[in-house]
This record gives sequence, C-alpha cells and structure tokens, in this order.
Amino acid sequence: MNSTANFQVDVVIPTQTKYLNLIGSIGEHIAKDLEDFSGDREALAYHLNLVLTEATTNAIKHANLEDPKDTVRVNIDIQEKELIIRVYDHGQGFDLESIANPDFDHPKEGGMGLFFIRTLMDSVSYKNLAGSNMLEIRKSLV
Repeated sequence: MNSTANFQVDVVIPTQTKYLNLIGSIGEHIAKDLEDFSGDREALAYHLNLVLTEATTNAIKHANLEDPKDTVRVNIDIQEKELIIRVYDHGQGFDLESIANPDFDHPKEGGMGLFFIRTLMDSVSYKNLAGSNMLEIRKSLV
C-alpha cells in the first residue's frame, strides 16, 4: 500500500466489545503496510491499534445500548501523507472540549482513552451529524 495514494477501509460492527480486537488489528496492518512511511512502523502500528480500540470502545460504551441492532462505523482513510480515522455512532453525543485530561494523582474511571487519542494523534474533533455522531482523528504520515 502506498501512503501517497488514497486508500480507505470502512467497517461497520455491532455495538459489542468482542469486535475491538478486529478494529485494532486493522490499524496495525495498515501501519505495517504503508510503503512510503519513513517513521517507526511498529510504534505507529501500536498507536493505531490503541487509538482505534479506545475510540471504538467509547462509541460502543456511549451508543444506544437499548437497541441491540445498533452499530458503530469505523472509517480509516489514508490521503496524501495523512491518516484520517472517523468513528460514527448513534449515541447521545458529548462535548469534546469538556472532557479534561485524567488526574493521574487521583485516578478514576473514564477519560484515559481520549487522553491517549489526543496524545498520540495530531488532531481530534467531534461533530454531531444528522442521526449520528462522528469522532475524527488525524495523524500526519510524514
């Protein structure tokens, strides 16, 4: 796979955590197969696995759990020297800016996944769309 060419993977999974390993491994394989990437492939593979797993976990956790037919869509798009991950869900949504970094001196539940995503990737945004929500994560491949 050539990182200067467009490449896209689109996966729709049920809102069940048993699919998290699949989503993480897709990110790993993409990172390891980028032909023009001159950085640390193993680190990128690990980071993509972690970020995809955390983003998908959050989408599943906050999705419409009352509907067993609900889904989460994960789109991984490699464009000109940039990787864009979009995770779509049908949950209640949230305000990205209101989620503070976790307090490492007084750990509690929540916030770690978003902290890892913000730390390992270049940009993170969140949008409410008609009928769904989208978390968009970007990472430069140069």
